[in-house]
Amino acid sequence: MDMEQDQKWVNEKVKIGKEVWYLTRDEVVSAGLTEADILSLTMDALVAHGKKEYEMPAKIGVHPFIEVFYHAMPAYVPSKLALGMKWIECYPNNPSKFNLPQTTGLLILNDVLTGCPIAVMDCAWITAMRTPAVTVLAAAVLHPDAETFGMFGCGVQGIEHIKYVVHTLKKLKSIYIYDVKEEYMDNLIKLVQPKIDVKIIKGKGYEDVTKSCEVLSSATFIVKKPYSFVKYDWVSKGQTILPCDLNTFWDPAISLKADKYIVDSIAEHELFAGVGYFPDGLPKVVCETGEILAGLKKGRESKDELIVCSNIGMSVCDVVVAREVLNRALANNIGRKLPL
Repeated sequence: MDMEQDQKWVNEKVKIGKEVWYLTRDEVVSAGLTEADILSLTMDALVAHGKKEYEMPAKIGVHPFIEVFYHAMPAYVPSKLALGMKWIECYPNNPSKFNLPQTTGLLILNDVLTGCPIAVMDCAWITAMRTPAVTVLAAAVLHPDAETFGMFGCGVQGIEHIKYVVHTLKKLKSIYIYDVKEEYMDNLIKLVQPKIDVKIIKGKGYEDVTKSCEVLSSATFIVKKPYSFVKYDWVSKGQTILPCDLNTFWDPAISLKADKYIVDSIAEHELFAGVGYFPDGLPKVVCETGEILAGLKKGRESKDELIVCSNIGMSVCDVVVAREVLNRALANNIGRKLPL
């Protein structure tokens, strides 16, 4: 479908320039995208990014409190007619202090031809889905034969990572998890174990999980000071480490001394480094995740390579998934029109 056809189709559902289509979180979910759909859409977005067939400035943000960030994340992916921006924030203390989610936000989509907003939707679910999709797609190309996977952080992102990883790492025999809150681990196992065939094992601590797994990921929190929960002496040659929490969780020496340091977006990592998120210096980046998935750059070239692949989230993935959510919502009359 070209731009003109797309505009005509959307205009039949919502009058462009006069109305927008609004979707709540539950309505975004009810659009019906499966885990396989999310993986396919995310793959398309990452390949487009790798081929430089997109426009996306590095995310900018504000920080009302030291532990809090807001990010403005615009992107345009022409192949998907996906144009818009995500406005999202993270308040790590929300669950304990206010009984509210840690992450909330909205995503706006625009008509490519006129620029008029055509949709506004909740973005928390989209973020929760596309983030693990990036991790497990990268894991599959960097460590396809892995039999063990470890997850640090067992909240929303941890849960989704475990659900998604079995789609791409087909030879997994064991999944190790760890969270300082044991009830989070118990909840993850309760929710996910019935849905997957791979055994989920509660780790005894950071060191135990690190030394037990070939592939590791972390989805905790993001602050400027590295907490170094996992020490350099615990990792070994041949492991693949996929942080979602920038430079917070792992000893900085791990990334600095890795055989390959790969990132989803060089521009975004350089921006974060420029404002102090890599106090020990940004490691030398060999390529971007999308370049490997597009077949333009090599990933693992030796079984002994220690590889760190840092994926902190790109809006190309958000707008591509959101556009498919909108397509299905309009087709099935999910959501409602609001005056613009």
